Amino acid sequence: MWAYCERLVGTVRRECLDFMILLNERHLRMTLCPWVAHYNKGRPHSSLGPGIPEKYSDGPLTGPKNHRHRLPRDCEIKAKDILGGLHHEYWPEQRVA
Repeated sequence: MWAYCERLVGTVRRECLDFMILLNERHLRMTLCPWVAHYNKGRPHSSLGPGIPEKYSDGPLTGPKNHRHRLPRDCEIKAKDILGGLHHEYWPEQRVA
């Protein structure tokens, strides 16, 4: 159990808290909430290959004809900043004609 706690605390520190100067507990909570959502929903995990823990959608990249390492021609990559640009999330989105 201790190993899991050490791993989590180390990951939080390396990926989030080392880049911040936290002022108080409220500021810590405001920083950790978006990071935890990013960690669980948008961050790639090495144990999943190039995948993420929670899939973003059943969008244009799914299906038997589409390979997960190729972007269909009618898609573009969208990005979202996490924690003011410390981290970024990317996802494919179908272009509107």
